[in-house]
Amino acid sequence: MQLLRFKTLWGHPGTPEQAAALAVAAGFDGLEAPLPQAGAARDDLAGALHGHGLRWIQEICTAGSYVPRRDASVAEHLEDFETQLREGRALGAEFANVMGGCDAWPLEDSVRFFAEAHEIAERVGVTASFETHRGRSFFNPWTTVAVLDRVPTLPVTCDFSHWAVVCERLPDSEWDCIERVAEQALHVHARVGYDQGPQVPHPGAPEYATALASHQRCWEAVWQAQRRRGLAQTTLTPEFGPDGYLHTLPFTHAPVADLWDLNRWIGDCQQRHFHRWRAAAAGRDQVA
Repeated sequence: MQLLRFKTLWGHPGTPEQAAALAVAAGFDGLEAPLPQAGAARDDLAGALHGHGLRWIQEICTAGSYVPRRDASVAEHLEDFETQLREGRALGAEFANVMGGCDAWPLEDSVRFFAEAHEIAERVGVTASFETHRGRSFFNPWTTVAVLDRVPTLPVTCDFSHWAVVCERLPDSEWDCIERVAEQALHVHARVGYDQGPQVPHPGAPEYATALASHQRCWEAVWQAQRRRGLAQTTLTPEFGPDGYLHTLPFTHAPVADLWDLNRWIGDCQQRHFHRWRAAAAGRDQVA
């Protein structure tokens, strides 16, 4: 199994061309970004991808931005999802990473949304992977597992940093849920959360070593499940971001770290981690 890494455009201050150049220089395989609305902006993204030989993961938010419109119906979420998925297909997305549903919905509404969205994705011909994200139906481990038990073929994007802050504890403390979700995991967002927030100031800081180890244990569970399922590749997007995620100093709002440095650090860290894990897994196979 191979690991592919993607650079997020969330928090990137420059053009897609500049982002693509940074991704290539860091040894990343592609970009993860929403489909721009305007024609010229779409051309810029397409040109950056094709010019640098990069892959693209389309980011989709249904019925709003990262937090959905509270009054949007299941039907509105589904319509918005299908429209974005069809528009992105022409650009050749690797797959779509979807922040879908609403955390306030009853379970039956969430089950309906994911079941019908999965059917839509199959009709359109683009894989859609649904993210564990605050504000969305997959905002906590237990609701996520309840939905997956009802929609057992739904691909999942695992961003366990959201669960850390929602549950106010590190994600590997709910190991049965981690293992269950890993069985349907397609993609990983590699951000390290902690019990009071979705993003540590720096994942390499020794005071956050326990948080990093917790997330790495969960990511290994994803890789192990994917290996059992026979996947040829696994994808990972380092996703430390802005918008209140990146810690800043009081009064000046000066960031405590550079965002791209954080994402490049966790990307390199996880590449090494993956290679160690893969070698260990191969060694266990030889012994068996």
